[in-house]
Amino acid sequence: MFVTAAAPNLGVKNLMDELLNLMPSAAEMADVPAKDKAGKEITVKRDPSAPFAGQVMKTIADPFVGKISIIKVFSGTLSSDMSVVNAETEKNEKTSNLGVMRGKKLVNIDKLMAGDIGALAKLQGTVTSDTLCAQGNIVKFDRLVFPLPCISLAVEAKKQGDEEKVFAGLHRFEEEDPSFKVTTNAETGDTLVNGMGEMHLEVILQKLKNKFGAEGALKEPRVPYRETIKRMAEAEGKHKKQSGGAGQFGVVQMRFEPIMDGSNDFEFVNKIVGGVVPKEFIPAVEKGLKEAMKHGVLAGYPMVNVRATLYDGKYHPVDSKEVAFKSAARLSYKAACVKADPVLLEPICKAEVLIPDEYMGDIIGDLNRRRGRILGMNPKDGEQEVVAEVPMSEMTKYATDLRSMTQARGSFKLTFERYEELPGQMAAKVIEQAKIDAEEE
Repeated sequence: MFVTAAAPNLGVKNLMDELLNLMPSAAEMADVPAKDKAGKEITVKRDPSAPFAGQVMKTIADPFVGKISIIKVFSGTLSSDMSVVNAETEKNEKTSNLGVMRGKKLVNIDKLMAGDIGALAKLQGTVTSDTLCAQGNIVKFDRLVFPLPCISLAVEAKKQGDEEKVFAGLHRFEEEDPSFKVTTNAETGDTLVNGMGEMHLEVILQKLKNKFGAEGALKEPRVPYRETIKRMAEAEGKHKKQSGGAGQFGVVQMRFEPIMDGSNDFEFVNKIVGGVVPKEFIPAVEKGLKEAMKHGVLAGYPMVNVRATLYDGKYHPVDSKEVAFKSAARLSYKAACVKADPVLLEPICKAEVLIPDEYMGDIIGDLNRRRGRILGMNPKDGEQEVVAEVPMSEMTKYATDLRSMTQARGSFKLTFERYEELPGQMAAKVIEQAKIDAEEE
């Protein structure tokens, strides 16, 4: 162990001397395992006179230089203005901006040799983990393994009008940090940043401000709830419009009932007899229902597990049109579902939590407080794996809490399982919040 203090330059020389004495040079290291162009296992010698082969270990997003790729040279010599091949994409790259990093500065140099770590600027199609090699010597090194993101938070621009700047900057950091991802929840409209913990995401937002002058703010993501009905209900939908010119007329009698086994989100049944609704208008009824069911009757979340049966209706030989039957179907949906005991459904996740034995009681107690159901405990790799089903809404910041409870020795994985009915008291809060959000929009 070496004790150093960089600012007064205490102990730094001793540390550097011992790094030279104790750490092996590239020439002393074992050959590097790789695969040739045919996928056969080979080894690459750490020899400066051998054909060039190296791997991109990190990517830096620089607002002035652009993308900087940090490369470790395993074999051969990499010269400035040399043409190399990306073994992953099989495309050529030009090494015109070769250098080494000195703090934040990129210092240009002529060449890097086996064992060196340097930087290449403005590579077009190369990302972290890609192998670069000489034209006639295609090899691939094993890709670097990065942990999967374990926390997702919504992000928005602090200042109105800065959205494009914020999101463009965040996408630049995706190239820089493979454990950080930016995704969009198409259902809720939230832009999500996914990382290893709250501090990880906060550091990225600070870098966004320092590098690109854009400020983002984190908030809890909206939960993608669903709605369904618990009993059968019938309603008539009538659309009639007569105000000069061609009229619109369509009437449908609909029956809505729950699909109890959850085998289908939506099922349309046509039970029209005698042509009371002409067959050319039946698809318009189904289409109108599908559009209407994107918004439930309680809080506007998508309606699922519903069977809709069209059993009667009326039409006009002149005024009936597709648009009239679409509107009639929407009206019948709203009228019937309000009477059919609508309820909110919440997403349930399967949580697999890997922890040392001594934290078992704390973790099980915490999962129970989160309305979780413990499914089992399995010994795994000298630790304990707790398997539970927990509502997604309770797991937003679980990565931070788990780290705190286990002194950062615990890890977990979440996978979506199914939807279940949300308890009444909690459902009331969600409905109230949905009304507030709708008024703000």
